[in-house]
Amino acid sequence: MSVINELRMRPASAERRSWDASLAVRLALAVTVISTLLIGANLATPLYPLIQADLGLTPFAVTVAFASYVIALIGGLVLAGHWSDHIGRRAALVLAVLLGLLGAALFAVATSLPMLAAGRALQGGAVALATGASAAALRDLLPSRPDWASRFTLLASAGGVAAGPLIGGLLSLLPAPTRTPFLIYLVVLASLLVPLVLLRARPAIKPATGQNPLTALRPRRPAVSREARRSFWTASSVGFLSFAVFGFTLSLAPTWFAGIAGTSSRPLIGLLSALVLGSSAVSQLLSPRGRFVVPLGLTGMALGVGLLPVAEATGSLPLLVGACLVAGFGQGMAFRVVFNEVSVKVAPALHAQTVSAVYVITYLGSAVPVLGLGAAAGIWGLDASVTVFALAVAGVCGALAAGSLVVRLRAAR
Repeated sequence: MSVINELRMRPASAERRSWDASLAVRLALAVTVISTLLIGANLATPLYPLIQADLGLTPFAVTVAFASYVIALIGGLVLAGHWSDHIGRRAALVLAVLLGLLGAALFAVATSLPMLAAGRALQGGAVALATGASAAALRDLLPSRPDWASRFTLLASAGGVAAGPLIGGLLSLLPAPTRTPFLIYLVVLASLLVPLVLLRARPAIKPATGQNPLTALRPRRPAVSREARRSFWTASSVGFLSFAVFGFTLSLAPTWFAGIAGTSSRPLIGLLSALVLGSSAVSQLLSPRGRFVVPLGLTGMALGVGLLPVAEATGSLPLLVGACLVAGFGQGMAFRVVFNEVSVKVAPALHAQTVSAVYVITYLGSAVPVLGLGAAAGIWGLDASVTVFALAVAGVCGALAAGSLVVRLRAAR
């Protein structure tokens, strides 16, 4: 079936020659698409200080550019999070790649805040389409191993976001540092269209019926089955806090980290910005097990985030690195378990919709707190604002850790 037929939600008149890829290749392609889109969405992280200086932007303007991506992503999850169930996983990923190409191209030539925000918004829409589609594709490909499907989903997400600042920092050493990284990225992203278009797509899990199949694509209110409701809210709460920290490290933190490290090296700033996400990705590979992984992970996250103001006050780069690693590893431990608990309680036909609903709340953490932090930084200064933000996040993480511990002790009786 061609991509056009999938998008029309009509069966192909005849089977065309296509690439019947193996299970391993399909898994790799699903992971690669979402990872690459997230890399592109975070290439600019170490470049924000340079972009801010070139365009004369305030800290709040930087958070506006960052939040436009998050707001578009949330809107995309609400409006189109279920599309892959009806048009097929492959078609949804193709649309996501096309939107990602448009967003990166616009960001590469941006000369003003509105252009930056528009480019970021297109990237947010791309990630929104790919989030539910890739997670559901992994679940479809691993029906008897939902835990591995969840692990691959989180590894691809955390790994892609972590790799973005690192790659952006390295590519910024080339001429035209605010343009070249995106031009190279455009070539890489466009190359993914080749295997996607050639791939023999599997049928949509919920094909549209009736005379007007487009009605199946109408926006839906996020809904969660009764069986998964408690797990859903737990995962969403942990996700909200996680992405509040991630949003900070990917927007205002590069400038803040540069002050602590006493450097303007973009590769180093990119590395520091990627530490939290990178250690979160590593935790998916190591996958600590046990009844108390969630409370231990949340405690680690609280400790790591709480130590960030101490690192700034003492000017200690080693403490900053350690705090980021502890926060990221703890977050990865906790979120992996609570995310998997949602996945195993949801029927495959509702997986894309439920995952999108989790990420709607999760990504709000990268918008609301970060916008508030940017506004506060313009009034009270970045250092004071980050201190209050970090202590607040650490306190809520500690409260969630205590609550999770109580629930799991009661369940063990």
